Amino acid sequence: MKLKKKKGQSHEPLSPELRATLPKVNINDLVVSIKYYVDEDFAHIQIRDHSVCTRCATKPCLDFCPVQVFTADAQGKIMVGYQACVECGSCRIGCPLKNVDWQLPRGGHGVAYKFG
Repeated sequence: MKLKKKKGQSHEPLSPELRATLPKVNINDLVVSIKYYVDEDFAHIQIRDHSVCTRCATKPCLDFCPVQVFTADAQGKIMVGYQACVECGSCRIGCPLKNVDWQLPRGGHGVAYKFG
C-alpha cells in the first residue's frame, strides 16, 4: 500500500504496519518526567555517512523520532539535535539504511527519569 505524501513533504510516512509496531507514547507525559544532562563533548547520535542520507528517498528519520531530533536543513541535509534525545531507541531501528550511529550517553549524561 502506497501512502500519500502531505503537501511539502519530501519523504514517505511510515506504513500503518510499521507504525503499529511502535509503542504508544504520549511524549508530553514523558518529557515532563525527565531531566537531561547534556554532554557537549560527545554526540551520542550521529549520521554515519551524509551521502547515504542524500540517496535515501523516504527519509523516515524525519518521522520516527518522537521529539524530532532529526531535521532537514534548507539544502536537505539531515541534521541531528542529539541534545533533545529521550533515548527511546527509535533511530537504532528506524533507518532502513542503518545509517544512524546511536550509543548510550557517557556516564552521568543523558536522560534521568523522575519515576522509574
